[in-house]
Amino acid sequence: QVQLVESGGGLVQAGGSLRLSCAVSGGTFSTYSLGWFRQAPGKEREFVAVISWSNWTTYADSVLGRFTISRDNAKNGVYLQMNGLKPEDTAVYYCAAHPWLGGLDLGNRNKYTFWGQGTQVTVSS
Repeated sequence: QVQLVESGGGLVQAGGSLRLSCAVSGGTFSTYSLGWFRQAPGKEREFVAVISWSNWTTYADSVLGRFTISRDNAKNGVYLQMNGLKPEDTAVYYCAAHPWLGGLDLGNRNKYTFWGQGTQVTVSS
C-alpha cells in the first residue's frame, strides 16, 4: 500500500514562487525514484523534474533554472520549488514514484506505478 499526497498548489502571479510537497507512505522510500509531472487542460501529462533513488536529478527544458526538485528520506517527502512562474506553468501537478528507476526511464511517465491525486497550480498574467 503505497500512497502519495501532494500539497502546496495555489494561485500566484507571474514571477512568483510556490513550493509543492508530496508525502509518501508505504514501501521503502529510499529505494524510490520520484518525479513531478504536470497536465494542463486538453494536453498530455508531461515530465517536469525527477530525482532518482541515488539523488541524481534532471529537468524538462521548459523549467530548467527555475524549478528545483529535492527529497528528504527522513521525512519520506519529495518537493518542487518553483520560482519565476509563468502562465504556461499553469497545470495540475502530480508526484509519482517507482523503485530503483534510472537512466532514460526516469523521465518516462509510463514507468511510474504510484501516483498522487494532483495539486492545482494557476499562474495569472
